[in-house]
Amino acid sequence: MHQALPPRKFSHAPNYARNTMSSSFRRKRLKIIGLIALGFLVAYLGLTRLLSPKVVHIPSGTPEVVIVTVIDSDLSSDYVAQIKENRDEYAARYGEEFLISNLERWKLIISLGYRTFYPNTTDYNVGSAPKTWSLIPALRHAMTLYPHTTYFYSLSPHALFMNPKLSITSHVMAPQRLESLMLKDKPVVPPDSVIHTFSHIKGDKIDLVLTQDGEGLCQENFILRQGEWAKFFLDIWFDPLYRSYNFQKAEGHALEHIVQWHPTILTKLSLIPQRILNSYTVNIESRGGNEVTYKEGDFVVRAVGCELDKIRDCAKEMDPWFQQWKRDRQAESKG
Repeated sequence: MHQALPPRKFSHAPNYARNTMSSSFRRKRLKIIGLIALGFLVAYLGLTRLLSPKVVHIPSGTPEVVIVTVIDSDLSSDYVAQIKENRDEYAARYGEEFLISNLERWKLIISLGYRTFYPNTTDYNVGSAPKTWSLIPALRHAMTLYPHTTYFYSLSPHALFMNPKLSITSHVMAPQRLESLMLKDKPVVPPDSVIHTFSHIKGDKIDLVLTQDGEGLCQENFILRQGEWAKFFLDIWFDPLYRSYNFQKAEGHALEHIVQWHPTILTKLSLIPQRILNSYTVNIESRGGNEVTYKEGDFVVRAVGCELDKIRDCAKEMDPWFQQWKRDRQAESKG
């Protein structure tokens, strides 16, 4: 008697059977593709944010320029009044003027374009170093008070604006103008420093503008652009090591040292012709002679070295220039 055969076994799965290995592989592949796509998206958004210009909110009324003059407490009140009148009038030309009194201990004349700042040498602790070092923390202080201001013009108390029609930005700091003024491949410290200014820097990359005379750099009058580099520069310059080193010309020789031996400083520096920013009242041969002495129409005049010479009197020396400035201003107002 024959028995029924057992059911036939197929060597392949029926068409309707689910292939679990193939399905799992597809899920993994889709997951990998999704992660890759997400990675590209994150990278794209990150680069877009990084490369896009940052929008910085600048409060209304922020000045473009702050003129910083450090007042020596030994100066007479009349002389200080002349100094302030000259700068306040200049600043007022570039904005609407109003007065803020007793802000902390400082008095500010404010214009919407330019402002003036008059700290005193006694406001800052420079230890046993000469009081001229107070210039550096004064600038740092101004940058703190005006964090959105673009330029800070450090102007000697023994200097006056003589041609107020020239603005600091258009006369010096506008990039194309600055490029036309730059003294390229020039010894940083005259006459024969082996360190020269760079010859390929663009005007919009410059953060420190100085002049030099026949004896060295002129740190009494210079322009500094706001930014992290400027803070770094001032911090380096004010290093306690330099203040205690007893340089012959104090902060002046310290500046010459760091400019020559710190490439990070030199790459942001531009030297410009002396009379663009710093004409002299007197003809001193060792400082450049007649070539750097004030000529009619020059921007600023300065009684160079008057505070260092016991024979000279800064107030008397500057008074004729102050009177000339007043006459020119009166003539302009009548015209």
